[in-house]
Amino acid sequence: MIEVLNLTKKFNGFVAVDKISFDVKKGEIFAFLGPNGAGKTTTVKILTTLLHPTDGKITINGHDVAENPYEVRCSFGIVFQDPSLDDELTAYENMEFHGILYKVPKKIRRERIEQLLRFVDLWDRKDDLVKKFSGGMKRRLEVARGLIHHPKILFLDEPTLGLDPQTRNHIWNYIKELSRQEGMTIFFTTHYMEEAERIAQKIAIIDHGKIVARGTPMELKRQTNTASLEEAFLAITGSTIRKEEASQLDRMRMHRRFRR
Repeated sequence: MIEVLNLTKKFNGFVAVDKISFDVKKGEIFAFLGPNGAGKTTTVKILTTLLHPTDGKITINGHDVAENPYEVRCSFGIVFQDPSLDDELTAYENMEFHGILYKVPKKIRRERIEQLLRFVDLWDRKDDLVKKFSGGMKRRLEVARGLIHHPKILFLDEPTLGLDPQTRNHIWNYIKELSRQEGMTIFFTTHYMEEAERIAQKIAIIDHGKIVARGTPMELKRQTNTASLEEAFLAITGSTIRKEEASQLDRMRMHRRFRR
C-alpha cells in the first residue's frame, strides 16, 4: 500500500531525510517513530504530498506521489498533529464541508456522516459548535472527518498528543476497529512508546534522517535485549534530547531571511 525507495529530502544542503526505504502492507497498522528532528514529520509531509522529495520514489495505493498527486490525495485521509477543524462550524458542518471537498455524492455523504459520527459517539452532538468540544471530542471528530471519502490509508500525526489516557484508549479502539472493518492501512507517528507497542503491528525508527531499525515491537525488543519498546527505542536512538537537527534547520531559515 505504501512503498518508499531511497527517499531523500534536502533543505539548502541540510539532509533532513537520507535515502530511506520501507513499505507498509494493505491493512497494516504501522508506526513511524523517531526523536525530535529525526525526519519523521518531513517524511509524512512528503508521503501526503505537502512537500516534494529531493530524490527517491514513493508509491501510495499504486500511484506515484510525484506523478499523480491528486490520485494519491484521494487515497488517504489525514489527522494532523495541530488542530484543523473550523471551531465556528458544527460537527456536522465540518463533516459536510470535507465531504464536498472530496466530491462525495450527497446521498452517500449524508449516510457516511451519520455512520462515522455514530461510530465515534458524536452523533448526539452533531449540531453543536466545535468550539464547545473538549480536546478528545475534537480528535474523534478529526478522525471521523478524515474517513468520509473511504480512504485506503489513514495518516495520523501524533493523534493523541496531550489527551488523557482514557481518551487516548478510546480513540485507538475506534481506529483499530475501523482498520479491521474496512481493511484500512494505518500509518501513525507518536511519542508515546507504550501506545506504539500496544497498537502497531510493524515499526520503523528514523534517526538523523536514516531508518535505524525496523520490525515488530517484539522483534525490536529482542534485537536490543530490552523489556519494553521504550527501552528498545532508547537503546537504538540514545537518551540525549534531540533538538540539533530542528535547530540547525531553523538557523538556516533565519539566515536566509536576513540575507534577503
